[in-house]
Amino acid sequence: MLAHFILALRSAGIPASITEYLTLLRGMRENVADYNVDDFYHLSRATLVKDERHLDRFDRVFGEVFKGLEPPEGDPQREIPEEWLRKLAEKLLTEEERKAIEALGGFDKLMETLRERLKEQKGRHQGGSKWIGTGGTSPFGAHGYNPEGIRIGQDESRHRRAVKVWDKREFKDLDGEIEIGTRNMKIALRRLRRFAREGAATELDMPGTIRATANNAGTLDLKMVPERHNSVKVLLLLDIGGSMDDHVRLSSELFSAVRSEFKHLEHYYFHNCVYERLWKDNRRRRDTETPTWDVLRKYGPDWKLILVGDATMSPYEIREPGGSVEHWNEEAGRVWMTRLTGHFRRSAWLNPMPREHWDTTMSIGMMHAVMEGRMFPLTVDGIDAMTRELSR
Repeated sequence: MLAHFILALRSAGIPASITEYLTLLRGMRENVADYNVDDFYHLSRATLVKDERHLDRFDRVFGEVFKGLEPPEGDPQREIPEEWLRKLAEKLLTEEERKAIEALGGFDKLMETLRERLKEQKGRHQGGSKWIGTGGTSPFGAHGYNPEGIRIGQDESRHRRAVKVWDKREFKDLDGEIEIGTRNMKIALRRLRRFAREGAATELDMPGTIRATANNAGTLDLKMVPERHNSVKVLLLLDIGGSMDDHVRLSSELFSAVRSEFKHLEHYYFHNCVYERLWKDNRRRRDTETPTWDVLRKYGPDWKLILVGDATMSPYEIREPGGSVEHWNEEAGRVWMTRLTGHFRRSAWLNPMPREHWDTTMSIGMMHAVMEGRMFPLTVDGIDAMTRELSR
């Protein structure tokens, strides 16, 4: 009985191990619970449950295994969902019963019989084998079974036996616009990689070794080459704070993916629009700001510039001096953006906002124009299009 109890707990998701089981047995051997059911309940709960989140689950399993016990006080009575009640009407047949049900005999016969039923039938039917209804073996209706029928009034397929579906059906293309996780981001970014061998020769050159050994009359002649690395250099500028708080998870996933794919990667933060200063540490931002001019001098035109932000801000932040929400900027954000895109030969902007919102937000349209159309949604298709642009 106790072994069954432990297995039931584990099936319910409570991680009761052999160690907890032996502790329970030891407690019983020492007569901690004696012969009192309440004492046994408290002993088993204390020894088998290590996380208070599992207490309610333990109580349910205890009541199921040891029949006749009253449910714990305060256990709410759950209402039976309406969907469960509807399922009771569905026809559940054994494999033998399904084989005994005969099809009407082809599509033409089905359509002809359906026309007859529509003329004759006057009301709703359930559980039958002839009329249009639910939960039966008729070829016409929903939530039943027939080897060849016409499905009417059912959300989705159950047995995949219908030869025709009489409902409004709506389908969508496979969605390339879905927001993505780190793994898919890595795959999309790999188009941008370009490998080269640089540095000390630390890796065995197998083809070179074979050729050199053959040329050396069979005497082993090892050849080494530098390790192969992705030579693409990426400068990543990330918008942080404000409306970008809604996209923190997605931005973090992108940052993680880019860090794992590119050996030569540098990143800085900005808010809304790039101005005269950037920073690397948000917690120490005021102490670690870097002049944007220094960034332009440090990273050459061969670096790929990727900006990430929703471009959702006041239009003044882009077109007017002093338009920044945080400080008085001597030059407009558009001036600094033009300097960046003019310095780096390849640049692009990734926007986590859905594309359908771009035309309704003035600042996104303005930034899209500043980037000369090189703004892409932060989606599978968007990253793929961005890597194509940066690889040109």
